[in-house]
Amino acid sequence: MDRLRDGPLALLLFLGHVITALEVPLDPKLLEELPQPPTITHQSPKDFIIDPRENIVIHCEAKGKPHPSFSWTRNGTHLDIDKDPKVLMKPRSGTLVLDISGGQRAEEYEGVYQCSAHNELGTAVSNSIILRQSRSPLWSKERISPIIAQKGQSLILRCRPPAGLPPPIIFWMDNNIQRLPQSRRVSQALNGDLFFSNILPEDSRSDYICYARFPHTQTIQQKQPISVRVLDNNPVDEREPVFMVPSESVSSAVVLRGEILEMECIADGLPTPAISWVKHNSEIPSGRASFLNFSKTLRITDVSEADAGEYRCIANNHHGSVHHTIRVTVNAAPYWISAPRNLVLAPGEMGIITCRAAGRPKPSIRWLMNGLPIENAPRDPSRSVEGDTLIFSEVQTGSSAVYQCNASNEYGYLLSNAFVNVLAEPPRVLTLPNTVYQVIMNKPALLECVTFGSPAPTITWFKDSMLEGNAYVFHENGTLEIHMSHPSNSGKYTCVARNSLSLSENHVYLQVKEPTRILRPPEYRVVQRSRDVVFECKAKHDPSLVPTMTWLKDDGELPDDERFRVDSDSLTITDVTESDAGTYTCIMNTTLDQDSASAQLTVVEALPTPAVIYEQPGAPTDLELTDLVARSVQLTWTPGEEHNSRIKKFLIQYEDALHQSGVWHNLTEVPGTKTTAHLKLSPYVHYSFRVLALNNVGFSRPSMPSRQYRTSPAAPDENPTEVKGHGTEHNNLVITWKPLTPQQANGPGLEYKVMWRQQGIETYWTSVSVANVSKFVVSGTPTFVPYEVMVQALNDYGPGPKPGAVIGYSGEDFPSAAPGDVRVLVLNSTLAEVRWSPVPLESVRGRLQGYKVHYHCERSLHRHSSHYNKQSTEIFSPNKTSGKLPDLLPYSIYSLRVTAFNGRGEGPTSATQRFETPEGVPSAPSFFKVSTFDLDSLMLEWGPPYERNGRLTGYTFKYQTVNSKNDLGLLEELDLPSNQSSFTLHNLPHSTRYKFYISARTQRGAGPMLTEEAVTVLDRVLPVAPAFGNVSSSMSKDGELISWQYWGPEKLLYVEYIIDKSDEDWHKEKVNGSQFHVLKGLKKGLAYKVRVVARGHDDRAVHHSEELLVKVSAMVSPQVDIATQGWFIGLMSAIALLILILLIICFIKRNKGGKYPVKEKEDAHGDPEIQPMKEDDITFGEYR
Repeated sequence: MDRLRDGPLALLLFLGHVITALEVPLDPKLLEELPQPPTITHQSPKDFIIDPRENIVIHCEAKGKPHPSFSWTRNGTHLDIDKDPKVLMKPRSGTLVLDISGGQRAEEYEGVYQCSAHNELGTAVSNSIILRQSRSPLWSKERISPIIAQKGQSLILRCRPPAGLPPPIIFWMDNNIQRLPQSRRVSQALNGDLFFSNILPEDSRSDYICYARFPHTQTIQQKQPISVRVLDNNPVDEREPVFMVPSESVSSAVVLRGEILEMECIADGLPTPAISWVKHNSEIPSGRASFLNFSKTLRITDVSEADAGEYRCIANNHHGSVHHTIRVTVNAAPYWISAPRNLVLAPGEMGIITCRAAGRPKPSIRWLMNGLPIENAPRDPSRSVEGDTLIFSEVQTGSSAVYQCNASNEYGYLLSNAFVNVLAEPPRVLTLPNTVYQVIMNKPALLECVTFGSPAPTITWFKDSMLEGNAYVFHENGTLEIHMSHPSNSGKYTCVARNSLSLSENHVYLQVKEPTRILRPPEYRVVQRSRDVVFECKAKHDPSLVPTMTWLKDDGELPDDERFRVDSDSLTITDVTESDAGTYTCIMNTTLDQDSASAQLTVVEALPTPAVIYEQPGAPTDLELTDLVARSVQLTWTPGEEHNSRIKKFLIQYEDALHQSGVWHNLTEVPGTKTTAHLKLSPYVHYSFRVLALNNVGFSRPSMPSRQYRTSPAAPDENPTEVKGHGTEHNNLVITWKPLTPQQANGPGLEYKVMWRQQGIETYWTSVSVANVSKFVVSGTPTFVPYEVMVQALNDYGPGPKPGAVIGYSGEDFPSAAPGDVRVLVLNSTLAEVRWSPVPLESVRGRLQGYKVHYHCERSLHRHSSHYNKQSTEIFSPNKTSGKLPDLLPYSIYSLRVTAFNGRGEGPTSATQRFETPEGVPSAPSFFKVSTFDLDSLMLEWGPPYERNGRLTGYTFKYQTVNSKNDLGLLEELDLPSNQSSFTLHNLPHSTRYKFYISARTQRGAGPMLTEEAVTVLDRVLPVAPAFGNVSSSMSKDGELISWQYWGPEKLLYVEYIIDKSDEDWHKEKVNGSQFHVLKGLKKGLAYKVRVVARGHDDRAVHHSEELLVKVSAMVSPQVDIATQGWFIGLMSAIALLILILLIICFIKRNKGGKYPVKEKEDAHGDPEIQPMKEDDITFGEYR
């Protein structure tokens, strides 16, 4: 061993020799004959939980030659099986059967068991098997008081199941054994408790039952029912979320690599909070992560070290949000990087057994030999221990043993057996003798020669003489490959296996068969209905192979119909129908290959009269080759019949029998007037030519092939194209190219010489020759450095032309640094500029493709706005250190991160920056409509804008008239408060069109306007002014009598009065349908102004009389009631008669004279000088 440490060269030679360590073939006969140390093949799991109702079976199976014997230890002490009649060991096996059917308690056999398998070559040991019986204890009895809660409170129903082995599965059901429904509001926690974020009256019930199912024994136990009653007499107010689980703000979790990580967050809140999850500075693995229990549980399977870090769960409702941080640590029980492997050596050889394991914390490695610590094993000068490696040198026959590697840390252990078997065996050929291999001509052939021997034998192939050269490939497993099989390759082959002890040989045979070819394929047929049709299909095949002919219709089986008759080389269809139309394919199969051809059948109706028939031209004939030279040939032919359609062109095809036999390629086309063509050829091709003619109907059948013309091989004329160099990993360079076709190869033995060197660093080219591939991977390169790359073609006849170099780069790695000094400058409400410092050039580790700014709106600053969370990304060129973020939402809080990225991906993110956007102008009001309110009024209604973009300060309202020529009148403008959503315009001219505009305002300004148009209408004739007349007053015994005449339509009349020259409001008294009214409350000695007012249904004054001055006397003298005097009655009667006569005269004149437009307008509107003033006119003027 000291010699192995003398220098790197000696170690390199040693390891090179180690690679030749033997693999024993899985040949049953061979395994029966060779001596072999024990190997454990089956054992019970490390943690073995048993059902106490059944017999206990602890498995331990092993193989070896001679067959091993078995022994057991329990709790580190030898287990004497003979002392306990209930403990049996199966014959020729180490499996223990513990019979507990007689009433023995399973727990008496609990403990740590370990099995050993022994033979004369060594001892293999099993894992330490911890045997425990499953337990399903009963629920402890308890008295559960009914729970009374107010609507809206949070509630937890505790389950607290008994601890079982393994732990039970928890679920909640009712008395009817029905699962209780769960939701975002009501859900079961990982520990089995049932959580209510807020409780509702429908949650009241008396049968909340927690069930525990123990999976090992398949038993189910239940807790006492819990009664819950929800009161609604004092409901709890809405509130922001608070976590019920976990209760603290930060928690931690430790999980082992490969296991399942489950984290949960359950929140109290009203309305029910929504739960979301994020991971700090990283993404949650989408392929392995799932959100369960209405997103309250985050579950990550197959945990790896990358899953460590800080996770945050966020609970939010419209009252606020709360978050909890879970710090996850990923540790690992030991796992194999390189498990020990069995080693078969010949005497005097060298070898190593490696035991490499990883874990967190790092596992310690302990070696054992035949089950004993290696330090206590007999000393062997051929063996040395170097940490995790056993090194063997110049082993002897007695050095066989089984070695155990134990890798352990606080989370577990790994135990693996690997034997060293020192054998001296002469070569054996395991391939059956005289095996016959059959292959189709021009296809590859593989001849096997499976061998075993110690030392490993070398394989040599013979056929008349030893085989060598580029026509053959000799695989490491002894298989001989022939690239392209020819009839000359048929015959007897011998493989010879040699080692230092002896030699062995075996004979196999290769038969190269002729390919199957269809010589006369079926032809396109057009047949009349009820006629017969025949498809021919004649093929040739190797005489020694048995052919079968199969016919298909439209790629499926032929119909099961007696009209279809299949003969040896034809298909006949009698009494053809329309359903028989389609594509018919004949397939000629042998045991080695097949060929197929198809033709179309068209079914037509019988024609009443003969017509000119147009068909494809006949096949050309008499193909002849002349002027044969190395790279060209002259082809001539005789055209076939035109069949009533002139030949437009000829298509010349060729077959390469050397490289692609049976495949025809288009070579060139010539006009239909020519019958000769000069063809350019490539070296190393076995050409056959055929010609097809084309007319307006279609192509003819191909001509019969010409005689074969073989061109001589030559060096390649060209090199591969599309040569590229790029990296797929940070430490490699992948060189790719488009390979040459067989015709471009120009000769046998095509290879590619791949050359590369680091640009500006290396002077000499590194090269390697490869075949049958189109890429080569250079490993161990520096990250992202330029390389010069060339690929040259060469064959057995020499190299191709000198290639040109292309520049490629080795692989990139992710950037290692984040942009620094990130700053945000808010330009306006929808635009911000972000600035950053560029990443250092050395941290790019590739070609910097730019910077990405990831940003999203966290929330709006306005309580009426929606919550935005859409992630956006802006990409900037690598020479930029600033960029603008457009289309931001005004009056919102944003967060952003900046990363640099190259061809490999993005680097780490910068620290999160937050910024606020100022208010902006709002969007247009959500709606705007105008409706007719009254004859001269319009009502306008609108809704607040969907996007307020700030605090609304009001609305700007504008309107103007539009005449019949669409000319716009003077624009009027009003400012309305932000809480107003309707407005009425009064006293508008009748039959007038208006255009209205409205927009919302913030402090930033007005947003876009909505417009509407409306027209005031006139649907009845207004009374002729004045509406009131003959207003007078007189003294009565009850007070001042006010009388009048009114000609208007309004029914609501009031007498209003006020002390003359005072500032008080008018007093009004309603009139009950008459034209007089007594004012009783006037004070003596004062003067009053009195008027009569007609009001509309909205209490708006429509008409009012002229004001009348009434003086109330200080003393009231006795007066005679003139209403009872005869002269007064006579006077009133005469006045009434006179008024009646006047009305009759007016009516007669009106009917005789008619009206004209001007008169109608005067009647409708009246004289503006004498129309009564409306109160709304004064109000409207104040707005202006």
